[in-house]
Amino acid sequence: MNITKVHIENFKTYKGSFELTLNKGLNILVGDNEAGKSTIIEAIHLALTGLHNGKYLKNELTQYVFNKDIVADYIQSLEEGKPAELPRILIEIFIEGEETAEFEGNGSLGEKGQKVCGFSFKVEFDELNYRTEYEDLVKLGGIKTLPIEYYNVSWSSFARDESITTRTIPIKSALIDSSSNKLQNGSNIYISRIVKEFLESNEIVEISQAHRRMKETFMGEEAIKKINEKIKYASNISDKKVELSVELSSKNAWESSLMTYLEDVPFHYIGKGEQCLVKTKLALGHKKAKEANIILLEEPENHLSHSKLNQLIRDIKSDSGDKQILISTHSSFVANKLGLEHLILLNDKKTVKLNELSVDTYKFFEKLSGYDTLRLILCKKAILVEGDSDELVVQKAYMLNNDNKLPIEYRIDIISVGTSFLRFLEIAEKIGSKVAVVTDNDGNIEAVKKKYKNYLGENAKHNIKICFDSSVDAGDMQDFNYNTLEPKLLKVNSRDVLNNIFETNYQNDEDLLKYMKSNKTECALRIFDTDNSINFPDYILDAIKED
Repeated sequence: MNITKVHIENFKTYKGSFELTLNKGLNILVGDNEAGKSTIIEAIHLALTGLHNGKYLKNELTQYVFNKDIVADYIQSLEEGKPAELPRILIEIFIEGEETAEFEGNGSLGEKGQKVCGFSFKVEFDELNYRTEYEDLVKLGGIKTLPIEYYNVSWSSFARDESITTRTIPIKSALIDSSSNKLQNGSNIYISRIVKEFLESNEIVEISQAHRRMKETFMGEEAIKKINEKIKYASNISDKKVELSVELSSKNAWESSLMTYLEDVPFHYIGKGEQCLVKTKLALGHKKAKEANIILLEEPENHLSHSKLNQLIRDIKSDSGDKQILISTHSSFVANKLGLEHLILLNDKKTVKLNELSVDTYKFFEKLSGYDTLRLILCKKAILVEGDSDELVVQKAYMLNNDNKLPIEYRIDIISVGTSFLRFLEIAEKIGSKVAVVTDNDGNIEAVKKKYKNYLGENAKHNIKICFDSSVDAGDMQDFNYNTLEPKLLKVNSRDVLNNIFETNYQNDEDLLKYMKSNKTECALRIFDTDNSINFPDYILDAIKED
């Protein structure tokens, strides 16, 4: 059993309606800050559990779980004396698999009239109980915040069964957020999960009995007896009997009393990275086969070293089984390793999937996972170059033509991709992101045109530009390539200009070119740092030009 689609209305980031179709197994959410990645994860967990920030929303309801623009529109309408409909939150979870008949019907508010499987989670005005009281409040005027005291939290299946609860929902979620502690509360959450998912019922009874015996032992200690005798009728404390004991007021009191240790250290004192690993392992190790779990993992790269992150990814890939996993990340390493075919890009509340890339490209980025694929995916425009020296020179050219500001300040990212231009262009073609390629012609224009035939001439794409020098140059030195960046820079600048920048004193072009070729990065750094006037080849200026 798995979630096929999520429909969200007016919850936090999402104003109006938003839908996300999920893969059966792994889903990787990427997007810029405020794109809604966390909101999606929180919405799914809230609908499945009723929990938000580790607490039951019905007991901790606040207007801040509503989209702020929706709330502002409501308040403004009231102030202007216009009809104002109280906003609602709707989260619909569409499911498929066995034993879903009781959730099948045409009760979906997002898919009106269609027969589908799933359930709705709603936070909405309690019309039945509070209509008159609310209307009286509106007449009085002065409403500045959402009157959440008139709201109700409820679940209903698409079969229009209004009596369902989180216990009857067949899919369970495990939320793991290594970036903060807001969704977990110390060690007791983890010991509770260990017990509920790994122990049999008779073992739970045995733990409960052992915990009760612990109380008896505690109360039998001479030191405790003396203390309790001393404070029993202490008038300054209470007029009733007072004593110290072990908490046993509820059936499962032991869950909050016991503490998980790793190497004799309480769980909540170990590093967040190790916590993330343990929590993920617990979720992946769920043993109740009849319960279809979805694991919600937020930014697993936080607090993990490269080797630990690699271990976590290996665990996810090898132990996930039939579980559905939803991961949000800003890490290209995570996205590449887990597979770009599972990636879902969130951009302006729209989604783009990369499940149509070639198999070779998937494998390339999985094996060579250090490439910054997410930089390409998330920037406004990418300029792809071959190496570090090219990157520095292109950045300098951009700065000199844009008020001395770095391109990244305008969300234009210059990315060194080695010789993997076509791999990145395949991604750019799928998602429609703007990309310029800066490449040498190496003295063979036809070879360049052949390599980029899918992006030149009649095959040109509106979002992809291939920039190279259209002329082939030659010189006196044999076995020297006059058609790379360094000779092209000398071509548009005098030898004196470059000597001045490099603090050299070469008397002929050949010696200067040899120096530049042997010291590519040093020369590029000098160019980047110089305050002297310098010119750049037309193909570089074409790449940085705004279309």
